[in-house]
Amino acid sequence: MPWFVKIEKGIVNKAIFDQFVPAHVAYVKDLIARGHAARSGYWAEFGGGMLLFRASSIEEARAIVAADPLIQNHCVEYELHEWRVVVE
Repeated sequence: MPWFVKIEKGIVNKAIFDQFVPAHVAYVKDLIARGHAARSGYWAEFGGGMLLFRASSIEEARAIVAADPLIQNHCVEYELHEWRVVVE
């Protein structure tokens, strides 16, 4: 399965964003349980983060991202890319 990356930038204040973090964590744990090898985190300088995951196609990757509570609640802007691994 190919790797995909959602690179995101927060667009709401921290108090609003933090309301949806528990749902986002549960969503990522569900992705892991379903075999998507997901990893999520934020930039040390704050203001954005990244979700790395596997999906069978760009269409599935788009559907996975659309289900993220941070997206559904308009907390972030994002870019979605297929990541082609060169060295493992």
